[in-house]
Amino acid sequence: MTHVNYRSGALHDLKAVTEAAHAAGALTVWDLAHSAGAVPVDLNPAGADFAVGCGYKYLNGGPGAPAFLYVASRHQAEFVQPLTGWLGHAEPFAFEPSFRAASGIARALCGTPPILSLAALEVGVDGVLAADAQALRAKSMALGDLFIAAVEGQGGNQLGLSLASPRDAARRGSQVSFRHAEGYPIMQALIARGVIGDFRTPDILRFGFAPLYTRYVDVWDAVAALIDVLRSRAWDRPEFKRRAAVT
Repeated sequence: MTHVNYRSGALHDLKAVTEAAHAAGALTVWDLAHSAGAVPVDLNPAGADFAVGCGYKYLNGGPGAPAFLYVASRHQAEFVQPLTGWLGHAEPFAFEPSFRAASGIARALCGTPPILSLAALEVGVDGVLAADAQALRAKSMALGDLFIAAVEGQGGNQLGLSLASPRDAARRGSQVSFRHAEGYPIMQALIARGVIGDFRTPDILRFGFAPLYTRYVDVWDAVAALIDVLRSRAWDRPEFKRRAAVT
């Protein structure tokens, strides 16, 4: 289950959902792609079983950054990693003809680590670790609240926007999503102006706020660009309506 919904930004209660799953005899696998680095994630106190996530979003590793895996210590002796690789072998330099998994979490390694990508990710993670997690979360919520207030205060609702994210910041990850019938070309017009959000089918404009470096003035400027694109109908051009593979 995703900790933060990738479309709406709705934040699920990790502990409560995990306890409900355990009560039903199930294990949990959490997707932390949209929370790690921006929302405090307490896997051990919540009793989570497994978690996965990416390093290129709020952990600041950049495009192609390595992913990560969490396995609760109680499962590490028995879990099976379907993507087996050389460094996940019990004795990589024994060069045995068949695979024999390493003990513990080491069996999750697939192959030779991408050192350059890991070096970039390490710097990004160090930046997150140097900041206070609660301070990051407080700024994340404040950035989202400012964005919503500015969009609606400048007439966004009258221009066809409707909030798709929870209004309560405590129930929201580090993103705000608005719906609009012309969401795709609107986002392309914004990207052309240097405001980089993304579009999610069928009609969602998604704006993420990396609290480590996004400024309040950046939010204000992004809203000004969004409102201008809508009022001027700058989105209503053929090049912005042409669908690309990446949205």
